[in-house]
Amino acid sequence: MKQHNKIQSMVISALLCAIGIIIPMFSPLKFVFEPASFTLASHVPIIIAMFISPAVASSVALITGFGFLLGGFPIVIVLRALTHVIFASLGAYMLKKNGNLLRTPVSTFLFGFLISVVHAVCEVIIVTLFYLGNNMTEAYYENGYLMTVIVLVGIGTIIHSMVDFGIALFVWKPLQSIVTIPANAKVADNR
Repeated sequence: MKQHNKIQSMVISALLCAIGIIIPMFSPLKFVFEPASFTLASHVPIIIAMFISPAVASSVALITGFGFLLGGFPIVIVLRALTHVIFASLGAYMLKKNGNLLRTPVSTFLFGFLISVVHAVCEVIIVTLFYLGNNMTEAYYENGYLMTVIVLVGIGTIIHSMVDFGIALFVWKPLQSIVTIPANAKVADNR
């Protein structure tokens, strides 16, 4: 039985990786707030992986991050994507320690918000390093650090992450009864 679960975990991880690479490359749902842009649902595969286990979350976040590199995205975006390993691993570890974090609306919101803040802080650090090194586009400097890095990247990432977290919950709710591998997170069915 354990071997069967390992194979299923690998297959599910591979599917989530594929979806996580395809969404940013081909999605028409991109929102551009010069100089930043956000692709709706781009974090959903990583968040679903986070619901399953730390190993699945880490591998999906890492591989989808490298997918940005293969997709020819600028290095700052690739590094931002690679920071997803941090929030995904942290969130998956928290869910492993307490699988009931998603059982009530309040704890679900607080968990999602905490993970979104960690996500945003990691991305702000990456963009700040590039910003201070004069390695960003001119639009970043025209609008200033506060507006482009703190507001657009920081607060924008929190909002984007929370929206994707909501989508991931919506998708995971029916999947949790179909996926037969052990998963860390059980979402309450509030019908």
